[in-house]
Amino acid sequence: MDTDALDYELPESLIAQYPAEPRDASRLMVVDRASGTIRVDVFANLAAYLRPGDLLVLNDTRVIRARVHARKATGGEVELFLLTETEPGTWIALARPSSRLRPGMVLQCAGDMTATLVDRADEGKWQVRFSRPDVVAWLERQGEIPLPPYIRRDHPEPLDAERYQTVYAARPGAVAAPTAGLHFTDRVFRRLGERGVDRVFITLHVGYGTFKPIKTAQVEAHRVDPESYEVSPAAAACLNAARQSGGRVVAVGTTACRTLETVCDARGVFHPGQGLTDLYIYPSHVFRGVDALQTNFHLPKSSLLALVCAFAGHDLVMEAYRLAVRERFRFYSYGDAMLIL
Repeated sequence: MDTDALDYELPESLIAQYPAEPRDASRLMVVDRASGTIRVDVFANLAAYLRPGDLLVLNDTRVIRARVHARKATGGEVELFLLTETEPGTWIALARPSSRLRPGMVLQCAGDMTATLVDRADEGKWQVRFSRPDVVAWLERQGEIPLPPYIRRDHPEPLDAERYQTVYAARPGAVAAPTAGLHFTDRVFRRLGERGVDRVFITLHVGYGTFKPIKTAQVEAHRVDPESYEVSPAAAACLNAARQSGGRVVAVGTTACRTLETVCDARGVFHPGQGLTDLYIYPSHVFRGVDALQTNFHLPKSSLLALVCAFAGHDLVMEAYRLAVRERFRFYSYGDAMLIL
C-alpha cells in the first residue's frame, strides 16, 4: 500500500487542544463493518452498541511525568524527555536543545538530582544516568506530563495531570496516554455493567514512537518501536472464557489491540506473557484476538491509522474520517472516539 493512501485533509481547528467536559461527553462515531453503515452518537451511550457477554479490554498503563528541566554548569537550560529505562537509574532520553551537549556533561535537576549524559544514542537520543535509581518517584514530584506535540502549549496545565490519564491508570511506565480510554467514566462503566459487558485490564507502556509518522513510500516498509507489555494469567483466562461463551473481545485502543494480537495464537487462544512487542499491524493483517475496536481519530500517515484500516477496511475508514471532518469531530489525543463493530 502506498503511504499516501493514509493521508487525509484535516483543518487545524479540529485538532483538540482540551478534553471534553465531562469525559464521556465526547462524540462517538459507530462504524459497522458488516453493513458499511456509520452513525453518530455520544460516548456516554457506548453500552447501547455492545452485547451482554462482550468483554472490554483496557490498557491500565499510567503516564509518567517524563519531561524535566535541568541546567548545565554554565547555567543554560536543557529539557529532558525520558523515554525508556534501560536499568535502574539509566534512561534513554531526548535532550533539547541538543547543540553543545557532550558526553560526560552533568546536568543539575530539581529535587537534589543530577543527570549525566553518558553517550549519544540513535535518532538524536541520549543515554542518561541519574544520581539516584528512584527516577519514576522523583518524576512524580518534579516532572511534567508530556503532552503530544500537536497540543500547542508551552507547559501542561493543572487539568492535564488528571485528564491525560485514564480513570483506571494504575501501572506507571507510559510516556503517552492510551487515549481511547480517556472517555471512560464511572457512569459509562455502570451502564456497561448493567448491560452485561465485563472488562479486563492488560498493560502496554506506550512509547514516544506512537507519534512517529510513516516516512517510507510503502506502508509495509515502516517499522514500529518496541513497547513493553504484560498480560496476566488471570487476564488471559478471562479473555478465553469470553471467547468460549460467544462474547466479543472489544479492544479499547490500538495499544490494547496490538497487545491482544501479540498474545493470541492462530487458534484464537490467548496466552499470558510479558516482554516487548514490535508488532506492526497494517492492511493484510489477519486479526485473531480482536472482534471490535474502540479508538480515537489518528494522524495522517501513521501506524495507528494503518491499524484501523487493517481492521475496518481502507475505504470504509477513510469514508468515516471524511464524515468526521464534515461533522466537525475533534481529532487526536483529546478528541472524539470511534467504535468499529
